[in-house]
Amino acid sequence: MKFTLSWLKDHLDTTASVDEITYALTDLGLEVEGVENPAEKLKTFTLAKVTHAEQHPDADRLRVCTVLTDEGEKQIVCGAPNAREGITVVLAKPGDYVPGIDVTLSVGNIRGVESHGMMASERELELSEEHDGIIELPSGEVGERFIDWLAQNDPSKVDPVIEIAITPNRPDALGVQGIARDLAARGLGTLRPREVDPVAATIDAGMAVTIDDDTLDGCPLFCGRVIRGVKNGPSPQWLQDVLRAIGLRPINFLVDVTNFFTYDRNRPLHVFDLAKVTGDLRVHRAAGGETLEALDGKTYTFQPGQMVISDANGPESIAGVMGGEATGCTEDTTDVFVESAYWDPVQIAYTGRALKINSDARYRFERGVDPAFTPEGLEHAVRMIVDNAGGEASEVLIAGAVPDTTRAYKLDPARVISLVGMEIPEAEQRKTLTALGFELDGDQAYVPSWRPDVMGEADLVEEVARIASLTKLKGQPLPRADAGVPKPILSAMQRRERAARRTAAALGYNECVTYSFIDKDAAALFGGGDDATMLANPISSEMSHMRPALLPGLLQAAARNQARGYMDLALFELGHVFHGSEPGEQHLMLSGLLVGRTGAKDVHGGSRAVDVFDAKADAEAVLSAMGAPAKAQIRRGADAWWHPGRHGVICLGPKKVLGVFGELHPKVLKAMDVKGPAMAFTLWPEEIPMPRKTGATRPALVLNDLQAVERDFAFVVDADVAALDLMNAAAGADKALIEDVRVFDEFIGGSLGEGKKSLAITVRLQPTDTTLKDADIDAVAKKIVDKVQKATGGTLRG
Repeated sequence: MKFTLSWLKDHLDTTASVDEITYALTDLGLEVEGVENPAEKLKTFTLAKVTHAEQHPDADRLRVCTVLTDEGEKQIVCGAPNAREGITVVLAKPGDYVPGIDVTLSVGNIRGVESHGMMASERELELSEEHDGIIELPSGEVGERFIDWLAQNDPSKVDPVIEIAITPNRPDALGVQGIARDLAARGLGTLRPREVDPVAATIDAGMAVTIDDDTLDGCPLFCGRVIRGVKNGPSPQWLQDVLRAIGLRPINFLVDVTNFFTYDRNRPLHVFDLAKVTGDLRVHRAAGGETLEALDGKTYTFQPGQMVISDANGPESIAGVMGGEATGCTEDTTDVFVESAYWDPVQIAYTGRALKINSDARYRFERGVDPAFTPEGLEHAVRMIVDNAGGEASEVLIAGAVPDTTRAYKLDPARVISLVGMEIPEAEQRKTLTALGFELDGDQAYVPSWRPDVMGEADLVEEVARIASLTKLKGQPLPRADAGVPKPILSAMQRRERAARRTAAALGYNECVTYSFIDKDAAALFGGGDDATMLANPISSEMSHMRPALLPGLLQAAARNQARGYMDLALFELGHVFHGSEPGEQHLMLSGLLVGRTGAKDVHGGSRAVDVFDAKADAEAVLSAMGAPAKAQIRRGADAWWHPGRHGVICLGPKKVLGVFGELHPKVLKAMDVKGPAMAFTLWPEEIPMPRKTGATRPALVLNDLQAVERDFAFVVDADVAALDLMNAAAGADKALIEDVRVFDEFIGGSLGEGKKSLAITVRLQPTDTTLKDADIDAVAKKIVDKVQKATGGTLRG
């Protein structure tokens, strides 16, 4: 939305500067996008007078002028045909920048004669395209600033143009009057009343206007007046100036009037050339297939249900969007029908989008204009036309009625203060709403017809706060519910999540935040992709299902990084995954992914490919940070996306699973386009038992002063026996004494025979009451052998 400062002052009696106005507009919610101030580029130029002019000694078309300036007499060489003694000119001195020729002046030498500046033409100052001669001013004093002279004699040349951004909820600000109303409410001036004296009807219209019954919901009001004997032609200079200033091209007076009121009062209008209209005008819905050549020169085909204005010959205008070329006004137009109507915003938006037309009328109607101003806006336009172009007007033709937009909401001054957080006196609140056009009856505020965005009590609060300025709002600390040290804010699970994130980051992982939606194929790889997790209205086909696991998102991130040359990756994510559509069918999960090598290659050979034990160590570290018990079982039997022989399930029992670690299945990596192998772990923070004691006190440190004993055992077992099963069996032989069991050797082949292997373990015994004797150690050793033999069928290796 563009407007000039002088145009604004037609509606607002103010002495505020441009800077004050632009600051207030942005603070009011009408963000200023730019200010074009023509005076800025003209501020260095001054007035001067030519006291003598003579022919250049070495050029027929040049004259050497003596010019009286504020710095004394200067010699200037000029080639303008009107350069002569006695004229007042606009002077550009050495050092001044001349915008029209993009040159910074300096003292020049033209055909052997020095020239100390130049006398400018209108095109050189970008005032117009006139360049047949230099500017001759009818008045002015030597040394006077040119912009000061223009402000007094031709203010449109230095009128600042302000452009603001209009949000969809403020259609009233699409007119200069609406902007002025906001500024007046802020206190930057007084809103000027713009009443109209309706033109008396002196002729009969000779036509009628109608609205079909099925169209009244889209056009509740259609009115107009016939004017005969109009003399159309170029608009007055002031009207041409304001239209050019905001980027519109003056066409002719009748068309320019409609453009003026579109921006001045947010009231789009249309003028039909009555000589080209046959019969009455009818507002109706298109049957479909009708065509119309519009004012933009394009031919449009109507779809069924779109609103049109037709005469006896067919469609003549796209209702609320654009008029037709056939009934458009030209300089030969003498009889016109001036139309002012109210159109339903939604239906105008549908029509404009379907026909792909962007016009000022559509832009305003689809956001909402003032329905109550429809007849009055017509009278304003008719008065301007008759006063400037002559003619006689008919009675007002009306079809339909003004829509009733009456509504009121309660103004609660205390509620305003509590919501805004500012002490705004009740009197000021009422004054603000009154200045904005609200009518107050007790505690009820009646909304003006030009504010379709005000739909509740909260909107009244917003209006009061907006005018009072939220920049005055001061931060206030929230009061404490209880005195003293506040209680912890984070829950136990939130603290657990924070510890997990910090630990994973400390281990070298980068945190990812991926979408909760993935494609069906990826979801199916990880046990999902069914109808229970399918979205009803997905963003795209690649986001059709809720994720059943975090690994699909991490693998997609890894694939994107590998495609860009980043092969060594450590990623993790903590978030919810879903196994149904009900509120409780989700759970918290933490997953980590390792791809590539542990580090960059070096001469010492410290870099190696990541393996299962890297994932295991990281999973155990994160579990420990979240408070998981130190002793946990590891078994097989994870889901199908894990490598069948290279994974482990961390659990506290058969049904208490804390997590899984291992290598991902090669088929999964191929489907996700990830170059493997890839190691990963998945943990369930909610499965970790909460500590029985919630205090911060740590238990006493237990140190054993008795000597620990280690014994080695080598067992011959079947080749398919897992080392973990053997370790668990040995550890269960005497849980009170056995502190740790470790595998330190594996041997296959040799004298063991086919299908056999040897596993060597170290068992650490830690007494707590008395030093172990040989008999005690032998007794425990026998229990270990018996337990392993029973659990695995293994025998001691001889």
